[in-house]
Amino acid sequence: MRLPGPGGNTGIGKATALHLARRGVRVILACRNRDKAEAAIAEIQQTTGSTDVVYMHLDLASLTSVHSFTQTFLKTEARLDLLINNAGLVADGRTEDGFGIQFGVNHLGHFLLTYLLLERLKEMGGGRVITLSSIAHRWGHIDFEVTVNRHLGTGRYSWQFFQAYCSSKLCNVLFTHELAKRLRGTNVTCYSLHPGIVRTELSRYVSLWQKVFIEPVAQLLFLDPEAGAQTTLHCALQEGIEPLSGRYFFCCAAQEVCAKARDDAMARKLWEVSEKLCGLK
Repeated sequence: MRLPGPGGNTGIGKATALHLARRGVRVILACRNRDKAEAAIAEIQQTTGSTDVVYMHLDLASLTSVHSFTQTFLKTEARLDLLINNAGLVADGRTEDGFGIQFGVNHLGHFLLTYLLLERLKEMGGGRVITLSSIAHRWGHIDFEVTVNRHLGTGRYSWQFFQAYCSSKLCNVLFTHELAKRLRGTNVTCYSLHPGIVRTELSRYVSLWQKVFIEPVAQLLFLDPEAGAQTTLHCALQEGIEPLSGRYFFCCAAQEVCAKARDDAMARKLWEVSEKLCGLK
């Protein structure tokens, strides 16, 4: 079993990787920072005894890096059973390709990664794609004119970058909704989820004054990463949830989402725009 895990060297991603390694799964941590990834691998190996946890470089803020990663993966790994799109950040600025950093990393990087690995997932039988979203998707909004002009995800003020984060999380839910439709007739399923508000390094890229805005609120409701990983693990391992492909999960159960998060036309448009922005069409 192969698991590329974007964002697997800290927080929920590391807790998920540790649990899967303990079950004998071959785990690939797809991370930007080699030193952090290797430290996480050493900890996972020491804890689980597994020697089948490896690092591959992936920077979701660079579409070139996503292409490079997938080329390496497809050449070196014979199978893929689980793809867990775990990475996420709250930050201001732009990606290497000029997109707003939150839209570029939280959505576009994962979109391209999944797109390029879908055929390998289909080959194995029973593959799953799991994308970590957030309850914050409820407050998201997608303006396709702004998105096409690459501005979604930037802003000078705290409320602007928080709005961009919410919008990127709405993209995650809509992406999964549309992906499930495109996977009909295959044996691959997909799920999005809210892990809970978890003590992670989500806000590590924002300024000190922006952290003052974010962290006091989150401290009231923080879960530890192990607890936060449970819904991810449920979507990855639970038998019998295949009919729920495309659904959004929280607390290990499928949840209803607001109308904009299940809008067929919006989801299809997001997919088409994302293809264009990634140079796929």
